[in-house]
Amino acid sequence: MNSSTNKNHWENVYETKNPDQVSWTQEKPQTSLDFIHSFGLGKEAKIIDIGGGDSTLVDFLLEEGYENITVLDISAKALEKAKERLGDQAKKVKWITTDITAFEPAETYDIWHDRAAFHFLTTPEQISAYIDIAEKNINKFLVLGTFSKHGPTQCSGLDIQQYDEASLSEKFIESFDKLQCIMEDHTTPFETTQNFVFCSFKKH
Repeated sequence: MNSSTNKNHWENVYETKNPDQVSWTQEKPQTSLDFIHSFGLGKEAKIIDIGGGDSTLVDFLLEEGYENITVLDISAKALEKAKERLGDQAKKVKWITTDITAFEPAETYDIWHDRAAFHFLTTPEQISAYIDIAEKNINKFLVLGTFSKHGPTQCSGLDIQQYDEASLSEKFIESFDKLQCIMEDHTTPFETTQNFVFCSFKKH
């Protein structure tokens, strides 16, 4: 799927569906927050949420006093929804609309968080573009959550790439040391279960 087709797909999803109609919605992204806390960085740490869409991670980070948050998504509509939800708080956040594989960061990040964006990259070119951008623009930590080998093979009508601890770690081995991996069942708004693998890494 090329970039513009991909963008149209996600604009349509966020245009036509509410959070309770998409499988990835979480009331509180506790696992993501736990990983971010585990790094022990101060509130001035630069955090980027890749494929953040209208996820509530940004709400909780703002509530905890984090000051340098960026949310990136391919869908302008998704980011619009998040901004509307946050109201005045949205001004404290940097919002970037782009395909992650075409992202040209203007700064580097202390924490790069990605829950369920990386697994949508299914070609070797897309995957290596992502890894290259991550390696160049992460100062300290990386948190990745993808569907596991026991998870779905598709999401939102698109094929995804499943991972386990070994295959996910292997992708980032050039520049990162694995810190911790966990398996987690995510219960969707439709009461189905999706198995995720989450790993955290530290830059060499």
